[in-house]
Amino acid sequence: MADLKKKPGKKRKWNRDDTELTILAFPTAVWYLLFSFLPMFGIIIAFKKYTINGGFLHSILTSAWCGLDNFKFLFSSGDIWLILRNTILYNITFIILNIVVPVTMALLIGQIHNQRMAKVFQTAMFLPYFLSWVVVTALVWAFLSFDKGMLNNLMEGLGQDPKQWYMVPKLWPGFLIFMYLWKNLGYSMVVYLATITGIDKTYYEAACIDGASVWQQMKWVTLPLMRTVIIMMFIMAVGRIFYSDFGLFYQVPRDSNSLYNVTYTLDVFVYKQLMSSTTGMASAAAFVQSVAGCITILLANAVVRKVDRESAMI
Repeated sequence: MADLKKKPGKKRKWNRDDTELTILAFPTAVWYLLFSFLPMFGIIIAFKKYTINGGFLHSILTSAWCGLDNFKFLFSSGDIWLILRNTILYNITFIILNIVVPVTMALLIGQIHNQRMAKVFQTAMFLPYFLSWVVVTALVWAFLSFDKGMLNNLMEGLGQDPKQWYMVPKLWPGFLIFMYLWKNLGYSMVVYLATITGIDKTYYEAACIDGASVWQQMKWVTLPLMRTVIIMMFIMAVGRIFYSDFGLFYQVPRDSNSLYNVTYTLDVFVYKQLMSSTTGMASAAAFVQSVAGCITILLANAVVRKVDRESAMI
């Protein structure tokens, strides 16, 4: 009977590998502690009537509590529904296009046999990702400026009247979507292209033996093996559905009042509230933004886990 008793497991001893891994992880842990967890203390600003009274910490502690007043004022504002509409609709469009277009481009570039040309195409598409929106704004202004813009100069050369492009709202939704794709296409494409590169070549050899064409190989081999990465990118994008690219929606349109209805998003709203010294409402909006983003990413992951458990993030 003594032999049938379960022997207690031995405790794992600390070894050199644990020390090296701990040292490697330490800077990252410190970074997250200082820049991700410590700033969460500022959440209490959303529940206070924040007034500047000396230093930052002293101002927080001495500001009067206002409960949920900042949230009530936020949702009673007539602009909040316009802001949410713009933010969500733009992000839904971005999520769809940022999967379909990069995946398509990655599949096409993966079929280029000339590796030098493939590298040229990858580099050309990836370069815009490194440009800041400040630089992109200057480039857009060089094209769309009323007085000296290249587009208006071309129109004048053709005998047409120049246009105030920053005062034509109906053109900007499509233009902003185009600018987003132009800047972010390269990054997403490289992620998917790396996934394609990592696929075992024996799958394609087996498909060729079975007589599969190039398009059939993409459909039945490449896309199914890319599914996990595509789903992961989708979940991460859904988690930011209440966020917007501040540079795209504020700097590129140059904060034009004429474009208010098509460029006013949640991040622009938070920035403007901070600039107008209504810090409490800006914090309340950012807090709602974070909570809503957390809920959406958990819901998206739960749906994916129901459909395909192996592709879920957690």
